[in-house]
Amino acid sequence: MDVELYVYDLSQGLARMYSMALTGVQIDAVYHTSLVFNNVEYYFGQGIQTARPGSTHHGQPMEKIHMGKCELPFEVVEEYLQSLSSIYTPESYDLFLHNCNNFTQDLAMFLLGKSIPEHIRNLPETFLSTPFGQMLKPQIEGALRGVTQAPGQGLPAPRQGAAAGPSVQPQPQPQPQGRVRVVSSLNELEKELSAASQSCAVIFFTSTTCPPCKMMYPVYDELAAEAGSKAVLIKVDTSIARDVGMRYSVRATPTFMTFLRGEKLDQWAGADAGKLRGNVRLLLEMAHPTHPHRELRLPSFQRTITNYVTYTKSPPLEKLTQKLKPHDQDPTLLSIINFIKHRTTSTSADTPLPSDLPTFAPYLSQTLQSIPLENRFALVDLTRLLFADPRIAAYFAEDPRHTLLTTIFSISEDPDSAPYNLRIVTLQLACNLFTSPLYTNHLPAPANPLRPALLSLLTSSLLDNQSNLRVVAASLAYNLSALNHNARFAASTNTPEHAEPLSDEEQVALTASVAEALVQETSSADALHGLLFSLGLLIYEAPVDGAVLDLCRALGVKEAVEGKKDLLAKGDKDKGVLFREVAGVLLARGI
Repeated sequence: MDVELYVYDLSQGLARMYSMALTGVQIDAVYHTSLVFNNVEYYFGQGIQTARPGSTHHGQPMEKIHMGKCELPFEVVEEYLQSLSSIYTPESYDLFLHNCNNFTQDLAMFLLGKSIPEHIRNLPETFLSTPFGQMLKPQIEGALRGVTQAPGQGLPAPRQGAAAGPSVQPQPQPQPQGRVRVVSSLNELEKELSAASQSCAVIFFTSTTCPPCKMMYPVYDELAAEAGSKAVLIKVDTSIARDVGMRYSVRATPTFMTFLRGEKLDQWAGADAGKLRGNVRLLLEMAHPTHPHRELRLPSFQRTITNYVTYTKSPPLEKLTQKLKPHDQDPTLLSIINFIKHRTTSTSADTPLPSDLPTFAPYLSQTLQSIPLENRFALVDLTRLLFADPRIAAYFAEDPRHTLLTTIFSISEDPDSAPYNLRIVTLQLACNLFTSPLYTNHLPAPANPLRPALLSLLTSSLLDNQSNLRVVAASLAYNLSALNHNARFAASTNTPEHAEPLSDEEQVALTASVAEALVQETSSADALHGLLFSLGLLIYEAPVDGAVLDLCRALGVKEAVEGKKDLLAKGDKDKGVLFREVAGVLLARGI
């Protein structure tokens, strides 16, 4: 999709006329910018807002600049915009430090890997560098706040498979989950039943001349919404789809027929709302029996996990830079260092993304091969600091091969060749991937090359003889376990558009690594706490007859956890609560 930059002048030409006389510096305009793609204009003011191109309260742009062509799927762009909505809020707007141009710069870097014009990005610094600019800053900010933050349409909610915005033409959509599927032929019906072959389905046979049928429509719609993705509820008008009526020998309407895992289960006739509700809910329970863990009191696990562990503390940047000689004066590195310095002294949203970001991956790959092994940690640590910013993490998530990360992980996973300092900052970098939903939403995808790389890095680190490294490895284990738990929990609670959990083999491998590390942990209460939480997340709502719980029984996990009570008692109150939930409830009754 083509991307255009719209440039407006908030001063209506007054800046060009009076700036030299008042400040001693020529300022051509007070710039407001937006990006236009998919026939929608995106800008920042009262939060992230959208409009038809050129229809905002700013009038017509003074300039339109073609920025390039974005090849990203729009679903990825939607996710990135949603992740920015927590940074670009109405309350965070600052005319000089956190404005529309900061937003446009971040979005342009993500879409195209290029910056908006430098004279626009640097205007606040140019103005505030003058004594008169400093003096007038409060008055100008107050005068323009109403203009920059006028009400408008907010960021649209993400939609699966369709572009957002008021003037975008709707795309063909698959039938959403939780709605009655209306079919008009035997071929359509067989496709719907095939889609439900591993769960369950209901067919409602109706006809246009059946008043009792119409009385059941609202009840059937309600049950479809209640069932969500757990069942397929189908409606067939036999006066239209005569082949269906003949195939299933339907002689009266309304008639209902239920199917469980591809086999017919029951059939009845009559407009009995109570019977319909009871039979459909019984069918759902048979197809998706309530997990016994749901009946236990486990507040730590009966929820979506939102607080991933990340590592954002900044070391002395000068010392890190010295380790990179003779590559320490590279323009890309200097740009990245400058960005990190600004970010550590202000909020992330106040610091525009560096324009040299597209060249960082080639710089890293080349420099890693050129500097001594013992100094490589410095470059990885700088990458860790970059990924602490969710915008940076989202930017690098665009690469389907994840070249930057797989390069780093491949040189750090071998404990015999990689130094301790390199391995620990690599683990911290891996934890910082969880700052962006573009990683947490897509990491479970089977084809994602980061999954095996992360699991390999983790399993080689959990049993390390360095306790600090084991603590960070336990944090990564917790993040991966939480990611898997959230996908499993969303599926069990009928959350639409949820991610897929890790594969059965990966869950077993992760559980085995966590359990073995827990058994061998004898000194670090922090590492043990992370491992215990990870284990609980992996066990909670695991299939009752599945490999994860079988493995826990075979390894004697229950007894191993009980043997760590004294070490955990050295921790804080929260560690004791977690121990009681995992050892006293989940393991005691769950496996």
